[in-house]
Amino acid sequence: MKRIRVVIALLLIAAYPAQAAEVHKSGTDSLHRFFNEVNSFSARFKQVVLDERRNPIQESSGWLWIERPNKFRWDYEKPYRQQIVSDGKRLWIYDVGLQQVTVRTHSGGLGDTPAMLLAGKGRLNEKFTIKPLNVQNDLEWVQLTPKRKDSGYEDIRIGFTQGKLRALEMVDGFGHVTRVTLESPKENARIDSSRFSFTPPEGVDVVGE
Repeated sequence: MKRIRVVIALLLIAAYPAQAAEVHKSGTDSLHRFFNEVNSFSARFKQVVLDERRNPIQESSGWLWIERPNKFRWDYEKPYRQQIVSDGKRLWIYDVGLQQVTVRTHSGGLGDTPAMLLAGKGRLNEKFTIKPLNVQNDLEWVQLTPKRKDSGYEDIRIGFTQGKLRALEMVDGFGHVTRVTLESPKENARIDSSRFSFTPPEGVDVVGE
């Protein structure tokens, strides 16, 4: 269950003063373009969780697929195999090693977590306070601070390169940082609908609704 909770907390970084206005405009424009114009997205991801002292305590990698609205799949390959799948109505979390599937209704699943954030569409200003940040490591960063106090995250930072989504950082209430970097991203490419459907394998335990 500990691994499942860690995944749910997921299934989610100084420009010169004369350049600040241009960088800020570019970062926020990229953010709104992603949520308003990108209807499907896929990429390979690498994820690291850092403690409050910024020491790595967990690393993982795999593939993700997103199709708006509210469909997504995160396949963790290393160090443990796990799948998080949403068809927009139900959410499955399959821990291959434990041979256990947790199923929930979509509304009772991941809440305002990064998985739901990336698969959502528009209206960011209703749920987040948006603040442009400076350029770091060639990434244009935008900070999203949840307006709800019970969202589970202090803030979410999204990084873009040339307008393309490349990184996320999520800071929780304990000061832990979940950092996700994206490789080989594809926007608005067709994704087979089977990616977002899930049937529990025969013999596994199914828990939940």
